[in-house]
Amino acid sequence: MLTRKQHELLTFIDKHLKSTGFSPSFEEMKEALQLKSKSGIHRLISALEERGFLRRRHHRARALEVVRLPDDLARPPVAEARADPAAFSPNVIKGDFSGRLAGVRSAAEVGAIQLPLYGRIAAGMAIEAIRDTATQIEVPMALLGNGEHYALEVAGDSMIDAGILDSDTVIIKRGESAENGQIVVALVDETEVTLKRLRRRGNSIALEPANRAYETRILPVDRVKVQGILIALLRRY
Repeated sequence: MLTRKQHELLTFIDKHLKSTGFSPSFEEMKEALQLKSKSGIHRLISALEERGFLRRRHHRARALEVVRLPDDLARPPVAEARADPAAFSPNVIKGDFSGRLAGVRSAAEVGAIQLPLYGRIAAGMAIEAIRDTATQIEVPMALLGNGEHYALEVAGDSMIDAGILDSDTVIIKRGESAENGQIVVALVDETEVTLKRLRRRGNSIALEPANRAYETRILPVDRVKVQGILIALLRRY
């Protein structure tokens, strides 16, 4: 039996994992549950781990895994699905990949697709993205939905508290709009491209890092254009 706050946190983590592919930061969890300190989040996570609802992957940034959900959320426990391979039926997100970016090669027969890797994008100081369509990366189709996608390699450490590390590869859904709080590829002054969390403040846009060593940039709306939204992250060890 979970407490109300434990239930809220587990639900929030599960939804965040499904929508982004990685677990939320402690700051995001604190804001979602309207707690005053991160120590309360630590206690809730420890309690959920002890009860077998969460698993922490140690030595990895923001590595939380939902092992099972309460019955009221109507999803079969992960542990039971793994115990009976015959009963396991994976869900695949089907997307319309026709009319994608030039040079994209479908590999649906192996459950993957080739996306263009456009070079390095700064997660610290803004740099110009290199549009090198000759370089491609294979991405599981289950990570993608409808629309056009591309990949970028991260340079810098300004998004480490969002679980995005130097040399990670981020998968971006092309688009020109984003909701407050989403991590976006932002084009600044038509020349610089950066990966930051977007916040709208009246007639201004704040590009927030996820590292206290960096400052938030606040710019007029007409100086910032959204180039895409972060939907997934790939990492090699």
